[in-house]
Amino acid sequence: MEWNKEAAEAIKKVPFFVRKRVKARVEEEAQRSGSNMVTLEHVRTCQQRFLHKMEEEVKGYEVETCFGPTGCPNRAIQTEALAVELERILAKHDLKTFLRGMVKGHLKMHHGFRLSVSDCPNACSRPQIVDLGLIGAAKPMVTDEECSNCGGCVEACKESAIELDEQGPTISFDKCLFCGACIRQCPTGTISEEKSGYRILVGGKLGRHPRLAEDMGEIFPVEAVPRIVDTVVEFYKRHCKHGERLGGTIERQGIEGLVAKMKNRGLLT
Repeated sequence: MEWNKEAAEAIKKVPFFVRKRVKARVEEEAQRSGSNMVTLEHVRTCQQRFLHKMEEEVKGYEVETCFGPTGCPNRAIQTEALAVELERILAKHDLKTFLRGMVKGHLKMHHGFRLSVSDCPNACSRPQIVDLGLIGAAKPMVTDEECSNCGGCVEACKESAIELDEQGPTISFDKCLFCGACIRQCPTGTISEEKSGYRILVGGKLGRHPRLAEDMGEIFPVEAVPRIVDTVVEFYKRHCKHGERLGGTIERQGIEGLVAKMKNRGLLT
């Protein structure tokens, strides 16, 4: 749907973490009024609804994805249905009811459990600042295939993690971000994929006391991700106090309990 200039400028002022949802609601408002153009009046109507009836808009969780599924060439991994499965898991936990029992007063958008999926380390959906973030990863390895010394892998690596000599490439994994660019660039198969999946980050948040999420330190296979999300949410619901974000729970409780829970379920080595 088209937006006029005033409406487009107004929506930019909405906090980024609710902008996508607000934009969808504004377009619904425009459609209800029979308009094929979003105007400033539609934005203001929805703004008042959010301000005075925000709890009706809160569902207890939010799943955000990057642009990967639309054809981004930087994807380290391709999992089209993962976000839908993770949304199903979060819905199962009925986090809105849980948070209503934890939070004093009305629920607001920032109380919701936030999950973000990015298909590569560019991390367009900001997985470092949400409760649970996923970053697509493809770990490279050097094979026995003869190297042509084309230099494509060195040129493709933005982290300068690859050195090339007459013996072939050497990968410095202390620099590698597992973006998979070198794998895609190598014409001979000298650099190939050892494994792929997602890095898992927990406990990020913004606000008065911002916190970057902690990396769990492994590349987890795609098939394990739903169980990991389930485990993290269970930990959060068990230890959360007063509706704090997962990062607050980890700061107070420590991450050791979550690590132990994941190890007990065979999700972490």
